[in-house]
Amino acid sequence: MARWGRLLSFVFVFGGAAAFAADDITVTPNLTYATIGDVKLQLDLAMPKEGDGPFPAIVFIHGGGWSGGNRHSFRAKIEEAARRGYVAVTISYRLTQPDPESGKPKEPFPAQLHDCKAAVRWLRAHAEEFKIHPNRIGVMGASAGGHLSLLVGLTSGSDKLEGEQGDLDQSSRVQAVVNVFGPTDLVRHFETAPGAVGFLKGLCNGTPDTARDTYEAASPLKYVTRDDPPVLTLHGDKDQLVPLEQAQLLDERMKAVGGKHELVVLKDQGHGFNGDAVQEADEAAWNFLAKHLRP
Repeated sequence: MARWGRLLSFVFVFGGAAAFAADDITVTPNLTYATIGDVKLQLDLAMPKEGDGPFPAIVFIHGGGWSGGNRHSFRAKIEEAARRGYVAVTISYRLTQPDPESGKPKEPFPAQLHDCKAAVRWLRAHAEEFKIHPNRIGVMGASAGGHLSLLVGLTSGSDKLEGEQGDLDQSSRVQAVVNVFGPTDLVRHFETAPGAVGFLKGLCNGTPDTARDTYEAASPLKYVTRDDPPVLTLHGDKDQLVPLEQAQLLDERMKAVGGKHELVVLKDQGHGFNGDAVQEADEAAWNFLAKHLRP
């Protein structure tokens, strides 16, 4: 599970509830973006300390097989983003919470996507408060977070996956997506990656034989159209947990319909990048986001 949630070798954990300043940025943790029953969905926000904006924004979505991980793993990245002139948030979302005996998830798909979309809508609803440009919002995630980032970017209101929480008067549309080794065709993923089977069963509440409609509904490939925002995919050619084929399938589909997709394949890298590949992936991501969010 730990490998699933790793992004570019960055892990950062922190605590505290009050806003505080660091260098030239301001970080505010534990902001509630939606409430479901007695559960508060929270995010941590970093932004430039100086400047009137409006600043482009990035939503970071952690990995962890949809069943683990936490938003704190992206703390270093939202701080870096703020120093680069973005308002950046790292979000928590409902995990699948499978029962240890039956394996049945307490929160199966699409709960996770509903939460991610609510976070994007929250940013737009608070655009004035945090100096956000409402039409320049990107999303980035790794593994399960990459999968959810793709779904945020590729689905629309007509797909009926918006959920019912948060600022429903706002759009969840984003203008750029960075997908770091996220799965794209969940049926094929189930068939080709034994190590991912348990996670997929937890997300979709079954196998492709018993829950095929959910596997298909949770597959980003299903939603590819020419009008999608530009997508960058970073993927290692030695990834066994999410095989490179998953990225190639997305690349073929998006290009076939006239969409904008860039695929960067990192040589000799698995599910998590090491060595020089960390910098290569990092530079590709920042350059892509600057191109599409800071024209």
